[in-house]
Amino acid sequence: MEPSAQRAAVDADFALLNALAGTGSQRRVPSCPDWTLDDLLRHVALVYLHKAAAMRAGALPTEWPPPLDHEATPALLERAHAELTAEFEARDPSETTPTWYDPDQTVGFWIRRMALETAVHRVDAEQAAGVPVTPVGDELALDGIDEVLDIMLAWGSVKYREFRDEDLPTVELRSGGRRWFVRPTTQGVLIDASGEAETVIEASPSDALLWLWRRAGDEVITVTGDPAHVATLRDLMKTATE
Repeated sequence: MEPSAQRAAVDADFALLNALAGTGSQRRVPSCPDWTLDDLLRHVALVYLHKAAAMRAGALPTEWPPPLDHEATPALLERAHAELTAEFEARDPSETTPTWYDPDQTVGFWIRRMALETAVHRVDAEQAAGVPVTPVGDELALDGIDEVLDIMLAWGSVKYREFRDEDLPTVELRSGGRRWFVRPTTQGVLIDASGEAETVIEASPSDALLWLWRRAGDEVITVTGDPAHVATLRDLMKTATE
């Protein structure tokens, strides 16, 4: 997905998220039950401000967050989006900037990450507000499946996580005409575009993305094979996305 399309996705999902800023700020977020809707919106604002600060300074902030209790959530959220947008507009996606993902230290990484951060949290906000969930567009959702499997799960399993000491069954995910083979090993989780699997999961791109991020339940997927393998992948995704 091109950075220009990802930038447009940030703005589109932000508009939907921002529209919910005044609707029941103390409603609980189903996927993050310790958070209220107000907590969620402040989290998004802080994420935006953190990335904007990193791009401005050329370094990830070491003291975070700044004192922001004096600023009302709707105003904070709009200011944070404006600051993030300004930093993106001032830079080429290929420009170097610090990120937490070692293989990609570019502005483009943050553009993609913020597009998907905003999409997933926009869904959180819609669920908290009790309004219908707007599906994630196919192109962004497929890009998000790549990101969550390749970076959060596979790279994260090597960089940060400890997995079981035996190999686990390979699970195939099919969505939008694409296939991902998720193979847990003693060295970490491998993601391949081809292979063999006893168990296959199928879903629309939006449903598959939200299922992987644990924002949707098993009712949105179709399973062929062993449900226990699906539960294993679900557990791995919990570790990868926390």
